[in-house]
Order: sequence, then C-alpha cells, then structure tokens
Amino acid sequence: MPEILVLYYSRNGSVRQMAQLVGRGVESVAGMSARLRTVPAISTVTEAVEPDIPERGAPYVEHHDLEECAGLALGSPTRFGNMAAPMKYFLDGLGGLWLRGSMVGKPASVFTASSTMHGGQETTLLSMMLPLMHHGMVMVGLPYTEPELHSTRSGGTPYGATHVAGVNNDQPVSEEERRLCIAHGRHLATIASKLAA
Repeated sequence: MPEILVLYYSRNGSVRQMAQLVGRGVESVAGMSARLRTVPAISTVTEAVEPDIPERGAPYVEHHDLEECAGLALGSPTRFGNMAAPMKYFLDGLGGLWLRGSMVGKPASVFTASSTMHGGQETTLLSMMLPLMHHGMVMVGLPYTEPELHSTRSGGTPYGATHVAGVNNDQPVSEEERRLCIAHGRHLATIASKLAA
C-alpha cells in the first residue's frame, strides 16, 4: 500500500497533533496509508545525545522513509518566520538522496504552528518548500475549495495547514484547523494516488 510520510518536529505538541490529523486525512483516501515520523531535537552542546527511541510520539525518521514514501507532508513549528532548527538540520543532511534523485516527482506539502496569528506562518511554509523543490518534489497546497479557508479566524492558508497555539501554547487546535489538517492530508494523498497511477 502506498504510504505518505508525515514527517514533523514538535516541541510542545501542537505540530504533533496536526501531524496526526494530516495522517487521518491521508488514510481517508482509499489505498493510501500514513507513516508518521519525527526528527530528534538538536543541541548546541555537542556532547548532548538524544535517545535512540523518542520518549513519546512517532519514531525518528530514517532516510529510507523518504525513499519509500509516495509523498511527503512536512511539519514544523514556526521559529521567527522559519522552520525549527531540528527540521532544518535533518533536511541539510539529505545530500545523498538529492544526488540519487530519490524524491524527484513525489508530491509534498507543508504545515506549521506558531504562537501568534502573525508569527510568520506563511514565510515558514515557504521556507519549508524550498529544500523540497531542490529535491524535485511537486508542491501541493491547500485549495480554496476547502470552505474553512474562507471562514477561519485562526490558522489556515493556501500554502498549507496552520495552527495558532497561543503565546503560552494554551490554544487547542480549533475545529476549523482540525478540518483543514484532515483536508490537507486527504488532498496530498489524492494527488499522490493520481501520480502513482
């Protein structure tokens, strides 16, 4: 069964919850499955080492996850208008896959969460697209045929699903954001299914 890799980094749980919802959307498409993976945190202290298995959440991603997937949904918190350092660090290590063209032609989409409404969500999504385009992936957005994009007062953009978590990370994923995350996964899986055919 073709799998969509839902790869994320989540510090406080919002992006992890979004990833689970995106995965639900992927699995709503007949014949498609979601594979949830995360990236380890990084440290400026070189002696710091992450455990081999995360304490909670999805397993750590391995390069073969990217080679085997039929598509990729990439999620990261917003950090000053950009993706979080652990996600960037992981992407920076994919030179071997780039040389082999392992991801060329696969569909990809991006999603994010930030603490404020105007915290750089759209620039984060765009910055996450850049390395995927260098890998030859086909970018998939969130179409305006999703009615929540017209009505949301929280997260949601045509570039990908978003969530406004609040300054204290105390805002739950809204019902509109939930529906957009599920729609995001469903749309990506639908495109992946058509490309595979």
